[in-house]
Amino acid sequence: MKIAALFIATLASASAFSTPQNSQIRKSMALSAESVPLANDSMSFNRVCREWRCKYDGDKVTSKSLEAISGVLDTCLPDIKKVSSDITVNRLVCGGCLDFKLMMTVPLEDFGAWEESGFPPEKHFLEKIKAIDGVSQVETQTITNMEI
Repeated sequence: MKIAALFIATLASASAFSTPQNSQIRKSMALSAESVPLANDSMSFNRVCREWRCKYDGDKVTSKSLEAISGVLDTCLPDIKKVSSDITVNRLVCGGCLDFKLMMTVPLEDFGAWEESGFPPEKHFLEKIKAIDGVSQVETQTITNMEI
């Protein structure tokens, strides 16, 4: 039952899922520690993703700002991977839109503690990339991320 309470606390704190219908989801979570139902049980999730994203300037081949982001990522990656023994980290770069995204997905049971601690090393990573010339629109988002 302790895991179910953690799931309930996690869901309640994840703003993307804070809707009046969550009482049904919380009841389902109390019964199951494996996944959280969505869309009238037509979908569910048991992994949560924290995304860090920004725009960079230049092009994907010669961009100095993208190169600098890569350097920051290299220094932060060991700490990111400490978040969970079951974390997946995906780097997405769009040369057309000049988007850089880093998606870190963890099991639901690991998400609450990470969120409560401020998603380390998020603050450090975002401060470093905000200081890079050519980086703009630095944002974060919490979403589900399920392989189907």
